[in-house]
Amino acid sequence: MTAFASDGLAADTRPNPNRPIAVWLLICAAMVLAMAVIGAITRLTESGLSMVEWKPLIGILPPLSSAEWNRVFDLYKATPEFRIYNSHMDLAGFQSIFWWEWFHRLWGQLIGFVFLIPFLRFWMQGRISSALWPKLAGLFLLGGLQGGIGWFMVKSGLVDSPNVSHYRLALHLGTAILIYALLLRTALGLLDPLPLAGWRPESASFRRHTRWALGLVAVTIVWGAFVAGSDAGFAYNSFPLMNGHWIPPEVDTLTPWWLNPVENTAAIQLIHRALAILTGVVVLVLAARVLNARLPGRAGRAALASGAMVLLQIAMGIATLLTVVWVPIAAAHQAGAILVVSMLVWLLFELRPIGRE
Repeated sequence: MTAFASDGLAADTRPNPNRPIAVWLLICAAMVLAMAVIGAITRLTESGLSMVEWKPLIGILPPLSSAEWNRVFDLYKATPEFRIYNSHMDLAGFQSIFWWEWFHRLWGQLIGFVFLIPFLRFWMQGRISSALWPKLAGLFLLGGLQGGIGWFMVKSGLVDSPNVSHYRLALHLGTAILIYALLLRTALGLLDPLPLAGWRPESASFRRHTRWALGLVAVTIVWGAFVAGSDAGFAYNSFPLMNGHWIPPEVDTLTPWWLNPVENTAAIQLIHRALAILTGVVVLVLAARVLNARLPGRAGRAALASGAMVLLQIAMGIATLLTVVWVPIAAAHQAGAILVVSMLVWLLFELRPIGRE
């Protein structure tokens, strides 16, 4: 049985057999979003280097005895972070930072279980199509790789310097957002395999614009990770000027010059600010174009949501600076970056040609 959409195209009203799979993938995506927020809090509370062992699966359980607590604390005492910053710390103080990193790792492994167990069940029930199977298997492998990238990042802060590499942090965050976007896009394709209301030729231009916007968001997120990893957010805590300057004089103090954009605190923050404003303009122009075209379906709503979210994200970024990286706002700012990606992925999906999942 079919019903007709407002533009005259037939819409299938039969129950969608892929809906349970889509809901499962959306739950996984929500868990990845939560993981990014937990990771931000772990970093902002300087808890990320408290666990110096990587024990997938068997490391789910925290220390359960005084002897085990003392053992892991002794391991932490051998790290640069303890020697340089926390030599005064007692066991109680160590436990206060240990729990955030432990929860961060626990949540990551829970995501793996929440993905793998339903995946195997759907597969055994024959509900995963031959086209969908490699996508889901790839997502699982990418999730496993992300765990390894996380440990690769942590190790960079356990050797000589008590700071993780901001390049590895950017890789870790970028991979998380890629996994999230792929989960969301796959779920959307299962929920709505055919366009609800139709597609017009001018949508091709909007799709290209949306891809450019997503690319800019990705680059902005990378420089945001550089800001976080280099502690650049604790400098120049004013807006729009940076300590009274549009361009602070410290932006080109490193040699060779090409190190400044990725190593110089002033340059890193300036580039992140500039990218954020540019991205905001590109997304707002995109939203205006799509809304003005009055396309059928939900594209207008997705465009409006994208514009509103990018404005909110810029506001949270400014608030993060002005509050000198207050943890609740800074964590919300990281979540906001993923929500901007969400809205643009949704918009790109709504602009797809007829018959293309």
